[in-house]
Amino acid sequence: MTLRMALETLLVCAALGGLPATAIETRRTVVEQKGPAMSGRASGTFEVTIKPLPDDEKVAGLKVGRVSIAKQFTGDLEGTSRGEMMTAETSVPTSGGYAAVEQVSGTLRGRTGTFALVHQGTMQKGGDFNLSIVVVPDSGTGQLTGLAGRMSIIIEGKKHAYDFDYTLP
Repeated sequence: MTLRMALETLLVCAALGGLPATAIETRRTVVEQKGPAMSGRASGTFEVTIKPLPDDEKVAGLKVGRVSIAKQFTGDLEGTSRGEMMTAETSVPTSGGYAAVEQVSGTLRGRTGTFALVHQGTMQKGGDFNLSIVVVPDSGTGQLTGLAGRMSIIIEGKKHAYDFDYTLP
């Protein structure tokens, strides 16, 4: 079953009032470690450059924007990233949402490789901001193979910082 088919099945089941027991599959994974597991929190700053991308076919009634993102990370994570972000605007200027995917290439506390991050965020009038940034499972390469974690972004003025809680086998 493809990921798309699985997601469509879950959406249909949810719309019909719940998931049948057969739709829930649990799996136990054993990971062979090559040395001690590494976990911790990485912190630092980043610069971000955002450039508008050409308009695609639009959905009637939905104000959507699409931009490229490029970041330069410093601190416990040294490297760069490139990705794309889609935004949804509402009639209320301080409300909206975004989704993004970025590929990070660099060194995390001495281990070099790449990994992907997926973002999902919403903001409501009054500043209620909900943001989730997670490592895409099995996206780590090189010495970052097996990386898992969550990243937080801190914005103070025009400065961007990150906290990255992670584990590595």
